[in-house]
Amino acid sequence: MGEEALVSLASIVILGIGAQWVAWRFQLPSILLLLVVGFLAGPISGLVDPDHLLGETLFPIVSISVGIILFEGGLTLKIDEIKGVKQVVMRLITIGAFVTWIVGAVAAYFIIDMNLEFALLIGAIFVVSGPTVVTPLLNYVRPRGQVGPVLKWEGILIDPVGATLAVLVFEVILIGQNEGSTVTAIISGLSRTVIVGGVIGLLAAFVMILVFRRYWVPEHLQNPVAVMMVVAAFTASNEIQTESGLLATTLMGLILANQNAISVRHLSQFKEDLGVLLLSGLFVILAARLDLDSLSNLSWQALIFLVVLVFIGRPLAVYLSTLGTRLTWRERLFLSWLAPRGIVAVSVASLFSLELLEAGYEEAEQLVPLTFLVVVGTVAIYSLTASRVACWLGLAQSDPQGVLIVGAQDWSHPIARAIQDAGYDVLLIDNNWFNVNSAKEAGLPAVYANILDDNLAEIADLSRIGHLLALTPNDDVNSLACLRFADIFGQRRVFQLSRRDMGQVADTSNGRQAIMPRHQLCGRCLFDLPTTYDYLEDRFATAPALVKTVQFTKDYNFDHFREEYGLRVVPMFLIADGGDLEIFSVEQTLKPHSGQTVIALVDAPDEVIVQGPDGVFAEMPSDGERAQV
Repeated sequence: MGEEALVSLASIVILGIGAQWVAWRFQLPSILLLLVVGFLAGPISGLVDPDHLLGETLFPIVSISVGIILFEGGLTLKIDEIKGVKQVVMRLITIGAFVTWIVGAVAAYFIIDMNLEFALLIGAIFVVSGPTVVTPLLNYVRPRGQVGPVLKWEGILIDPVGATLAVLVFEVILIGQNEGSTVTAIISGLSRTVIVGGVIGLLAAFVMILVFRRYWVPEHLQNPVAVMMVVAAFTASNEIQTESGLLATTLMGLILANQNAISVRHLSQFKEDLGVLLLSGLFVILAARLDLDSLSNLSWQALIFLVVLVFIGRPLAVYLSTLGTRLTWRERLFLSWLAPRGIVAVSVASLFSLELLEAGYEEAEQLVPLTFLVVVGTVAIYSLTASRVACWLGLAQSDPQGVLIVGAQDWSHPIARAIQDAGYDVLLIDNNWFNVNSAKEAGLPAVYANILDDNLAEIADLSRIGHLLALTPNDDVNSLACLRFADIFGQRRVFQLSRRDMGQVADTSNGRQAIMPRHQLCGRCLFDLPTTYDYLEDRFATAPALVKTVQFTKDYNFDHFREEYGLRVVPMFLIADGGDLEIFSVEQTLKPHSGQTVIALVDAPDEVIVQGPDGVFAEMPSDGERAQV
């Protein structure tokens, strides 16, 4: 028994995290892959049997995990972010939730032929969406405009609303045997949930702020204590009012995210890592609980039910919720095409099914397979099409190749210009007004902002940006910028200049010495080292240097280019065959070949310096070629 349990637990972790990694590696929707892996591990192979492994602790573990995930989601909610879309979000979690409930209930009643009570229950279950499915899709699609904040807020806030509504309908079904169901019972239950969850979430957040602000908890225990308090708040709230714990933990995270008394950045990072682990395990566990016989009993009516939810329920809910708002038709259309169901729907349906079957309701057998059909169906439909729909509507790019440059000093202008001239979006950010104005005068898009500002997404449009170059004179700011944007662009796409406190020296392929970082708390080292801030500033100030774009042919390759310009050439960017922009770094050796283009920093031989209306240029006497200095 012990060996079998060990293998099952290890399989859940390995398969869950492995699926996340494979999804990232091959640009696949992670949730869809997690469901497939769980299905293969459970009913197909029998490797994992969650009911046998966890027994009666299965659903308490699932509930607490969902509470922690919602707390992590609450930590991402900034009040400033909702200012322009508050009306839309509130309508979606009220009017939209009601419309979704009614459409789902009517479809279940007439299409699947459920009785009215179960139709209302299944409609309530499918009100929920949740950050477990919406957030990964938003990270994958990265839509521009207001749809991102709207979907994020709706996905997090709709979980407590939908789960509470489902619990109240469930309780009405059980007590309906003797007392009959009433609208008063539902309204009363919703009120109790809001009061209990709100009060406990508020108190828990206040206590956490108090103990952290007074340094009663050492730094190395702050994350574990935060988890302890989230679990305690969730459990206490649920004991007083069923399913109010989801609201308590969500509110707790929301309050912590919008106060200034303590820093929660380390909590956010820890909870995000924990959330990935919990999310991976939960989807594998719940998918492994599927029964092949119950799935095979699903009729074609169930597929029509799914179609109604996707093509009628969601568009109608969005249409009624966005009437009279400032959202464009493109944004409304995209909102109508993104409402995947996730872990909360599966866990609630599984719990209700067990209790209703024990109470003698045979119709409850349909709940779990129907819920999994909707979850798998919506995740598959939306995850496989959301990126294409966003690109078609002009709200996103499938794989953004633009470059965000931190630091708008004069010598960064020719680098930005070369990237822009190559056909890629570029944006310079600086908190120095002189630098920003100088960049704008040079015709470059620039924004006055702090790169570490939490509201940067509202100030600058990053939807077409996929790379970060940190070029400021402050090494620590460069490292912090890379750490922050590694979560957005990915670790492999955040770069910074070599720090002045670098450690050991290593040999590179071209015979030059490259300085390797002492620690990993920074981005990838830019270009063909050494390229510190001082080095580049000196090159552009005294050499003079120019940024040159060269396309290689069979007769003129990269080796010829290096021979022509000597050891002082600094290859910066490579435009690959498919148009992807790749960046030279000490950790990655790029081998340009015929047909590819390289942007590099070189010394201008026999140049003539020309002062033109757009800046200083180096003009080559031999062919008249110009490059900006």
